Amino acid sequence: MDIDFNKNEDYNKLQLTELKKRLLKVYKGGGEKRMEKHRAKGKMTARERLSYLFDDIKKTIEIAAFAGDKMYLEHGGCPSGGVVVKIGTISGKQCIVVANDATVKAGAWFPITGKKNLRAQEIAMENRLPIIYLVDSAGVFLPMQDEIFPDKEHFGRIFRNNAQMSSMGITQISAVMGSCVAGGAYLPIMSDEAIMVDKTSSIFLAGSYLVKAAIGENIDNETLGGATTHNTISGVADYKAKDDKDALDKIKNIVGKIGDFDKAGYNRIKPNKPKLNEKDIYGILPTLRHEPYDMKEIIKRLVDNSEIEEYKADYGKTIICAYARIDGWAVGIVANQRLMVKNAKGEMQFGGVIYNESADKATRFIANCNQKKIPLVFLQDVTGFMVGSKVEHAGIIKDGAKMVNAVSNSVVPKFTIIIGNSYGAGNYAMCGKAYDPRLIVAWPSANLAVMSGASAAKVLLQIETASLKKRGEKITKKQEEELFNKIKSRYDDQISPYYAASRIWTDAIINPLDTRKWISTGIEMANHAPITKQFNLGVLQV
Repeated sequence: MDIDFNKNEDYNKLQLTELKKRLLKVYKGGGEKRMEKHRAKGKMTARERLSYLFDDIKKTIEIAAFAGDKMYLEHGGCPSGGVVVKIGTISGKQCIVVANDATVKAGAWFPITGKKNLRAQEIAMENRLPIIYLVDSAGVFLPMQDEIFPDKEHFGRIFRNNAQMSSMGITQISAVMGSCVAGGAYLPIMSDEAIMVDKTSSIFLAGSYLVKAAIGENIDNETLGGATTHNTISGVADYKAKDDKDALDKIKNIVGKIGDFDKAGYNRIKPNKPKLNEKDIYGILPTLRHEPYDMKEIIKRLVDNSEIEEYKADYGKTIICAYARIDGWAVGIVANQRLMVKNAKGEMQFGGVIYNESADKATRFIANCNQKKIPLVFLQDVTGFMVGSKVEHAGIIKDGAKMVNAVSNSVVPKFTIIIGNSYGAGNYAMCGKAYDPRLIVAWPSANLAVMSGASAAKVLLQIETASLKKRGEKITKKQEEELFNKIKSRYDDQISPYYAASRIWTDAIINPLDTRKWISTGIEMANHAPITKQFNLGVLQV
């Protein structure tokens, strides 16, 4: 091992330690005191409920754990968006589960809570995956009601999706394990089946205090909308459970009896681990985002037997296209090559940049994978498309548009891993969030923005100094340097993978060694949804 490998390894393992530390904080929800108060009511916490419900919690993946990170601080924050979302197996059936965390503002809905719930439903709908709701929520967070209540992608969309999924035949099961009030009361009742926990759960459009204020009726919450009321009088609920575990056992029993699903039929054989040491990834990835490395060495540590079948290996070398297997599943990999390479004319090309021929190659490969029904995996470390008169005259915009078109119209499932840079139009061409990857995750080494912090700071500094000069103000070299550092610092915060994850621009920040697990889980869930459309590139400027 050389000195650079060791430096890289130390740096990337520190990044991983930081990730684990941040996750441990997130897992505490509203904090130990609130968790103990919650348990004192005879209730399990959201994460305890999930651990009990899934067959093996270690084999699950968590969606948007960092949702709301460093957001809403004026309201005390909203760890994990106040809701925990995981994908795994229950009674042998793969499901997605949405569990309100009542230790965070009594499970109230912040704007990011709504976005996270909609993301969970989107995953269920795209993949025809059974979805289970563990409801324990005080409803909309009233101080921010204008940002969660009325718009198309706000709270009401949840119930619209309930109805849509029902018509699609997607199983929905709700267990009310605490409060379920106002508009939120529709969610469990729009599910296929609803379970209520005796004495600790309630469902009503308005609680006892509001009923008293509105119509003068004196009634307690249990009589108004408790488990006994809704199981024996209103018929709103379908099952009454004696406690949380009993409710979760009922879910396991129901899910265990669901029939088999129609499969998309993605190719899978017996899985094999990579032959090369996966942990070498930490030493291969450089400490600085502009430094080169060989993406093929990363790929060989992610795929079965470390084997790839490279497509057009000697053409368009700044993008690697290859067939491989991940956990037995056949995949087509589209990855940015970070090394400086020579093109057919012997000219050096910058790593991580998309050129005309690399865009053309990727377009053809994506079409091939659609033809063969092979899921696509995008490994992003891209600074964008090449610029300058030479590539403009060669039609870089046209070639880039073809690649974007192919990504947009793909009918096979797509999965995106942001390894390093994800800048500008390169993010789009390499299947960024706007292009509907079934899952999109980042490594701790990822950067996500229009351009790098240094580049953005230079541009913004030029604009700022020009504005000052226009007003007749002089700026010294020292002031210019201070302004540059101030702009860069602010921008660097925004390109962090944690900034992106807090806003659910990505589904997770993961340990690189968990990449195979995420892709395999993703293809397994995508296999629930047979392809119903033909791949069609549409109109192209050839």
